[in-house]
Amino acid sequence: LQMSKLQYLFLLDKIKMSFYNPLDPVPKYDFYAKDTWSGRIKSTRPSLDVLRKPPEPDDLPPPPEEDGRPKVKLVRFGWVLGVMIRCMLNIWGVIMYLRLPWITSQAGIILTYVIIFMSVTITTITATSVSAISTNGKVYSGGTYFMISRSLGPELGAPIGLLFAFANALACSLNTVGFAETVRDVLKMVDDVNDVRIIGTITVILLLCITFAGMAWEAKAQILFFIALLLSLANYFVGTVIPSSSEKQAMGFFGYRAEIFVENLLPSFRGKDGSFFRMFSIFFPSATGILSGVNICGDLKDPSGGIPKGTLLAIFWTTLSYLLISVTCAASVVRDASGSLNDSLALNSSVHCSGLGCKLGWNFDQCEQNRTCSFGLANHFQILAIVSGSGHLITIGIFAATLSSALGFLVSAPKIFQCLCKDNIYPYIGFFGKGYGKNNEPLRGYCLMFFIALAFILIGDLNTIAPLISNFFLCSYGLINFSTFHASVTQSPGWRPKYHYFSPWTSLFAAVLSFLLMFLFTWWAALVTFAIVLCLLGYVNYKKPPVNWGTSYQAGFYNMALSFSMSLSGVEDHVKNYRPQCLVLTGPPNVRPALVDFVGTFTKNISLMICGNIIMEDEKSSFPQHSTDMLVDWLNQRKVRSFYTSFTADSLKEGTHNLMQASGLGKLKPNTLVLGYKMNWQECKPESLQDYVNTISDAFDSSYGIAILRMMDGLDVTADLHSAGRSSAIDNPAFDADEAPQCEKDETDQNSDISDDGSNEQVRSVFQTKQGRKSIDIYWISDDGGLTLLVPYLLTRRNRWKKSKLRVFILGGRETMEEDRKDMKMLLKRFRLEIEDIVVITDVDKAPLAKALQRYEETIAPFRLSEEQAGGDIQELKRLSPWKISNKDLEAIQPKVERTVRLNEIIKKNSIHAALVVISLPVPDVTCPSSLYMSWMDALSYGIHCPVLLIRGNQENVMTFYCQ
Repeated sequence: LQMSKLQYLFLLDKIKMSFYNPLDPVPKYDFYAKDTWSGRIKSTRPSLDVLRKPPEPDDLPPPPEEDGRPKVKLVRFGWVLGVMIRCMLNIWGVIMYLRLPWITSQAGIILTYVIIFMSVTITTITATSVSAISTNGKVYSGGTYFMISRSLGPELGAPIGLLFAFANALACSLNTVGFAETVRDVLKMVDDVNDVRIIGTITVILLLCITFAGMAWEAKAQILFFIALLLSLANYFVGTVIPSSSEKQAMGFFGYRAEIFVENLLPSFRGKDGSFFRMFSIFFPSATGILSGVNICGDLKDPSGGIPKGTLLAIFWTTLSYLLISVTCAASVVRDASGSLNDSLALNSSVHCSGLGCKLGWNFDQCEQNRTCSFGLANHFQILAIVSGSGHLITIGIFAATLSSALGFLVSAPKIFQCLCKDNIYPYIGFFGKGYGKNNEPLRGYCLMFFIALAFILIGDLNTIAPLISNFFLCSYGLINFSTFHASVTQSPGWRPKYHYFSPWTSLFAAVLSFLLMFLFTWWAALVTFAIVLCLLGYVNYKKPPVNWGTSYQAGFYNMALSFSMSLSGVEDHVKNYRPQCLVLTGPPNVRPALVDFVGTFTKNISLMICGNIIMEDEKSSFPQHSTDMLVDWLNQRKVRSFYTSFTADSLKEGTHNLMQASGLGKLKPNTLVLGYKMNWQECKPESLQDYVNTISDAFDSSYGIAILRMMDGLDVTADLHSAGRSSAIDNPAFDADEAPQCEKDETDQNSDISDDGSNEQVRSVFQTKQGRKSIDIYWISDDGGLTLLVPYLLTRRNRWKKSKLRVFILGGRETMEEDRKDMKMLLKRFRLEIEDIVVITDVDKAPLAKALQRYEETIAPFRLSEEQAGGDIQELKRLSPWKISNKDLEAIQPKVERTVRLNEIIKKNSIHAALVVISLPVPDVTCPSSLYMSWMDALSYGIHCPVLLIRGNQENVMTFYCQ
């Protein structure tokens, strides 16, 4: 039930407040916590509005509600059981019992120690990297995937999460095969491969049943396995000091002997697997259990404290056991032995022999020479059972090691995969992420990993599976270490791990070593792994999932952007590198999609675009509080690469002036102002008209280029959005609505650079359609430095405009027409522009049609000073009403107007099939009334069926034909 207001106020009283304000609380944990699994009620601090304008008691927000559900006690593990023991069980796997003595016989004691120390170097550095990441904030379920993805981002995190889950499933199959081999040897079966397959299948089914029983049962099973392992190891070490019997000596065990130790110091590689890196790749899976605690971090009581301590201690104890097992085996067991009591020299004293066995009273020369020895370090995988005090305890230990590791990996893989499924990075896998029970167990994920493990169990060969697992684990370890390195060198303020005993450079060393070893172990598997990672990475890059995890990549991009911006600040501008960096007065961008699309087309990926929204001071309260986020999302959905900024001001001119001064960073600063043509200039308030023209004049005064886009149906689609009931329509009084909404239904270009992604918040515009072979007609009336040519050229570099041809129209005389065309052709050729045609206009001085002049007169009539007003003080009247037109103003501009009206007629005749008309924008005189200037632009662009761009540079070169 909801608490009453008095109860809510009582709850506030129980929270400690600072003395600044009775509603201003002191720092508290609950304000920063994202979850409430610990049982606390979620708390939020008051907003700035609440602190600045304290509400009345009746206006307080409703208190948090209790859901009435009973609190569920979750199963959580400490660092000993959850991390250290779990890691030791996964590290002590099948390799230690069945392959470590054999690896020692092949590589010798020295190289075996090198293999162990190289493996431990990688795993220890990885453990410190994991400790740093896991102590840099709260770690949830998902283990390795969670840490890499939240550090490096979904691009690398998701592929590695998928591969690491797969690697854990393979590790489960590896240990199950090891268990099956032992059972086969104990039962003395004859069909080696098929017996392993049958036993392995039955075993993995039983393990799946244990995981279905829940984490509590799995933890209890792991404790029993751990005790059995300790007993078997103790049994082995005791067995090394017990005097050997004749049967054991026949199998190669003689107790500690200096000559055996010396003989086994150096390598003796044999068979198809006889190489250092092959031995390394087979051994390495025995060091890969270090992330077992991390993989179930969601089930730990204190992940940030338990992971470093438990993981490093597990590495220490297991490494010590590996070193001791290796040296004790190599000091007490010969490489080759026949297993036959008849080879004793005590029974055959007259036989001549020369091998090491002779010094020990045994003749193994015949089986050594024929390569038929069945026992000894190099030939028998069950050496630990021979050496130990009781072979049965070693068998139990093998069962415990293999089953515990298989069970641990079978639990870890679905936990990782479940987190990946919940993030919705890849399609079609969400089905397997569903959790069941109080611990949210991924039962479907368990089934999936069971089938993957079963598929590899059917291979039935331990030495084939081990190198594949090494490959996947090395890739994961390399990415974990690179994550730590990258997070450290980017120096993000959010990188504050509690664990300080790591170095970014050792992490980088371990990352490079891991990737190098991948190729040295199994080069084709490494290539396949990297190919899979690249494909998965490419998919994530293409889809761009809507996640924001505060990754080190984001911090790195920020550092790069800051560094490059600072570097650009010290570089002098050069005309060859000029780019039209546009400040676009869109208002809310979704209200003028055509203007956004047009500018986005020629600025995308090459120059800066900023959508500016001037909010009137008296209207800012009507804007939604989160409108900026909504509008940025709209731009992203439309795939327009633009910044968005809003500014509160008393007028359009003031807001634009401030935006022109303050927008940008260093050299990344706008140099061109783009705005829509004011379609309602004759009906709007005169003050609004004056404000619009003053904005243009101020841009010229600020040495900005100007571009004004006019379309027959206008740019504003507010009415269209409202009629469709779309929530994203935000009105802004600073930008008056046009005469009619503009909404194009033309066929869109499927390969468009700007698309609406099918969103119902998007309105299509003409600039999202293929323009075909239509022309872009450029009426270069005045030389502005080349901006009038540059923008159309940039348009033709886009897919939708690449088939469009450029035509240039210039003014000239009949007598000099050919010479004018030749001169312009030479200039454009030096500019390296592909121009379809150059047209010289020679009849611009011809009188325009009477009806065109009459229309012009009608447009300015409402703004003319009457005869009575003209008889008064003109200057005073112009000061009070600067938009008014006097007879003197008309006389000064009359010749220009007639030519302008005539030029408009020529444009409508010549550009009837054009996709876009670009016209040089006239520069207003400082004494020119705003209404007269608007009528001038109107006369120039009136009645043209296609979009019209009135453009003017700042009279400085933006194009050059020189190379320096």
